[in-house]
Amino acid sequence: MKLFYPHRTFQKEVAPQPGAKKSPLQLSHPKRLAGLLSLMLLLIPAFSAAESADSIVQAAFDYWRGDASIARLTMTIHRPTWERTVSIDAWTKGESDSLFVIKAPAKDKGNGTLKKGRGMWIYNPKVNKVIKLPPSMMSQSWQGSDFSNNDLAKTDSLIHDYTHTLEKSATVNGHTVHTIKSMPKPDAAVIWGMITMEIRDDHILLNETFFDEDLEPIKEMTASDIRPVDGKLFPMTWKMAKTETPENYTLMVYKSLTFTTELSDNTFTRANLVRSGR
Repeated sequence: MKLFYPHRTFQKEVAPQPGAKKSPLQLSHPKRLAGLLSLMLLLIPAFSAAESADSIVQAAFDYWRGDASIARLTMTIHRPTWERTVSIDAWTKGESDSLFVIKAPAKDKGNGTLKKGRGMWIYNPKVNKVIKLPPSMMSQSWQGSDFSNNDLAKTDSLIHDYTHTLEKSATVNGHTVHTIKSMPKPDAAVIWGMITMEIRDDHILLNETFFDEDLEPIKEMTASDIRPVDGKLFPMTWKMAKTETPENYTLMVYKSLTFTTELSDNTFTRANLVRSGR
């Protein structure tokens, strides 16, 4: 067998017999081989970018939720003519399990939402009833806010239902900030036609913009007040605002936050949803 390199040949070429067909290797020419190698080198960054985008999004998702967390926060729904604030206790575990229970004001106290795997349930203490939400309602407003059920729970739909592409990376305030474009997979049951994210090199999600099926921006979430919390940096304030009406927004502010390695599975049950709401 004979191998050609641009500057040397390791084996002497033997002239083909008259009428003999050339093998694929004999058809290879140093220039053709160099062209093929150049093409392969051009493709490598594309594959690397795809892999990097997936790993960046996964790392940000894992950083946000941790192994498990316990939090108390306030949610303020702001409109030009009125404002409403509720206090919430929250627990999360793994990629998808979450429990949120309203503690104040008194008229909303006990209303809770449980996310277990791909299922979601809500509890209303006034009627003492647990209702399972259909998948179509995962993108609906949570408690009248600008956050959806999915936004609040930060479920694994973002990881499994979208294809991520690294659009660009830039240095901002001493950090590398990656811009990621996420497009829904063909068979994914999602409402957003596209999501874009800005993720810092320390895995902090700075911005998330949601687009409709026509790729028009609908709402945007931004993070602020990044400070040390329980051993790591974390944005303590999240703002979700409508793109066309930015005066309509919801602020989510963490009052306390603890990351832990373990929470009992009994925390994320319908029985505990009811118990926590009473």
